[in-house]
Amino acid sequence: REVFLFTLCPFARVLSFPGTWDMLRAYQDMREANYIGADKYFHARGNYDAARRGPGGAWAAKVISDGRENFQRFTDRFSFGGSGRGAEDSRADQAANEWGRSGKDPNHFRPHGLPDKY
Repeated sequence: REVFLFTLCPFARVLSFPGTWDMLRAYQDMREANYIGADKYFHARGNYDAARRGPGGAWAAKVISDGRENFQRFTDRFSFGGSGRGAEDSRADQAANEWGRSGKDPNHFRPHGLPDKY
C-alpha cells in the first residue's frame, strides 16, 4: 500500500535513486559472480538493500522487479511459444524479491560456496 501511495507523489520519486542503485549493484554482482544457484540470493539481496532505503527504495525495488519479470514473461512467449516454460522460475524470483523487500535476511537464499565478497 505504501508503495502505491508513494507513486502518487512524483517529486518524492527522487528518493528512489539510491534504491535503484542497490538493484543495479545486485545485478552487476550476480553477473560478475556467475555462480550457479545464486540467482534467488541476488534477487533477495537487491530488494532487501533497496527497501532499507525507505519508501523510495521499496518503490524502486518493486517497479524494477515487476518490470523485469513481466518483460521476461513477454519475451518467453516468443522464445518458447508461450509454453509456460520459465513461469515457475519467475514465480520463485518474485518470491525472493518479496522476501528481500519485506526485510527478511537475503542470506536465506545464499548458496553454499558463494564467495564472501557477495
